[in-house]
Amino acid sequence: MNELKKSGLESDDWESLKAYTNARIALGKTGVSIPIGESLRFKMAHAHAKDAVYSHLNVADLQTNLAGTGLPVHYVRSQADNRDTYLQRPDLGRLLDESSAEKLTQLNSQPADVGLIIADGLSASAVNTYAPIVVPLLVQAMGEAGFSLAPIVLVEQGRVAITDAIGGILRPKLAIMLIGERPGLSSFDSMGAYLTYAPEPGLTDERRNCLSNIREQGLPPVMAVNKLMWLIQSAFRLQLTGVALKDNDDTSSDSLAIG
Repeated sequence: MNELKKSGLESDDWESLKAYTNARIALGKTGVSIPIGESLRFKMAHAHAKDAVYSHLNVADLQTNLAGTGLPVHYVRSQADNRDTYLQRPDLGRLLDESSAEKLTQLNSQPADVGLIIADGLSASAVNTYAPIVVPLLVQAMGEAGFSLAPIVLVEQGRVAITDAIGGILRPKLAIMLIGERPGLSSFDSMGAYLTYAPEPGLTDERRNCLSNIREQGLPPVMAVNKLMWLIQSAFRLQLTGVALKDNDDTSSDSLAIG
């Protein structure tokens, strides 16, 4: 406390809670302002968030890293042909461009239980970091559970609902999209997972389940795969996803058995 007084800083009663969260709490103050250090950290966090929004999907590295799953990996694009259009026209990010739709149609892929889709969303950097970790674990767990898998689809400039356009072509019983989430000032590298049973054009978001904040400082990859497997098995048991699929999972965080 004496050191704080000497520096002109006032302590905050929430200071002890900073050990449990990266949220911007207990910033302290000096006079009527926050300390200069916290002001600079805010500006840095804002810069990280902006960089994440404009980051690019590292398609080549993802294809290389995901090849170890044994599944084909196909790259497609939405109808948003650049980042500014993607941000200004969410509707175009929900639709496949013509050549991508034709590419998937020509695969003549047999319908599978599960189709994995990976999109940049609003933080490609989150996907570049965590998809290569989560996907192999999830593919292994689904294979061991007896689920058949469609080819993996990488989408650039994609929104969540492009799942339905892809699902309408590849026809998996369940689609799982991994996508970069909207960056926050304490979480610019967060990936989300969306599950859609019987995906087809025209669905709305109450038909999906979302697992959010997949990252080391949030929901770590192994815990995320545990939760996803519970949701996948529940979706097939009930033959649905969305508001009717309640998350009543009480399994432990270390329940996943990896090879």
